[in-house]
Amino acid sequence: MSYTHLNGGKRIRPILCIAACELVGDQESTVIPAACAVEMMHSMSLMRDDLPCMDNDVLRRGNPSSHVVFGENVTVLAADALLALAFEHIATKTVGVPPLRVAGATGELVRSFGSEGIMGGQFLDLMSEGSSEVGLELLELIHLKKAASLPEASVVVGTMMAGGSSVQTKILRKFARSVGLLGQVVNDILDVTKSSQELGKTAGKDLAAGKITYPKLMGIEKSWEFAKNLNRDAQDMLYGFDKEKAAPLLLW
Repeated sequence: MSYTHLNGGKRIRPILCIAACELVGDQESTVIPAACAVEMMHSMSLMRDDLPCMDNDVLRRGNPSSHVVFGENVTVLAADALLALAFEHIATKTVGVPPLRVAGATGELVRSFGSEGIMGGQFLDLMSEGSSEVGLELLELIHLKKAASLPEASVVVGTMMAGGSSVQTKILRKFARSVGLLGQVVNDILDVTKSSQELGKTAGKDLAAGKITYPKLMGIEKSWEFAKNLNRDAQDMLYGFDKEKAAPLLLW
């Protein structure tokens, strides 16, 4: 569990969770357990994502993937245990937050991981491998589920735990979706323009596996243009919030 979870990483999702909490007026300590839970869920998703039966990658963050070191069976068990620990952590370590907020935040995390989120996106991704019929609409749906759902949940959970209004939650949810999709577009571009050493994972793997990516459908230049538009959209959604408090949401 600790091999993948504590072995580097940018911690973008917990940063988004904490930044959203502070943006709507609460303090960092309110949401630390939830932010930790979010990162556990992310680490668990990477362990499963790298398995040979999924995206089949032997490198993660510049090191051998979990299944390479410990075997597939141990990796599956460790990933499941890490997911369980995430929910245990948010349920037992959160203090000073009304139970209904904690329950709502936990429900948001569960939704982001199930058929409406990462698992659903992974399924669509697997089913579309090698297909010539995948267009931009399906590709966006795949990544809104697989890539953007956890960043979205991170921001929404931070907002909910801080007692944010329904209007604030709606705006920040849209912001996070743009951010999550932006991250995937950039990842697709880097996958074909950077080396494995630079990426810390196997370069060119998606194209080799027959996956549809943004550069494959749009080309690299138009993919960069799409990424810039998503970035601009995300920034525009923060208009009306305190500029200084909103700044950490844009540092990812």
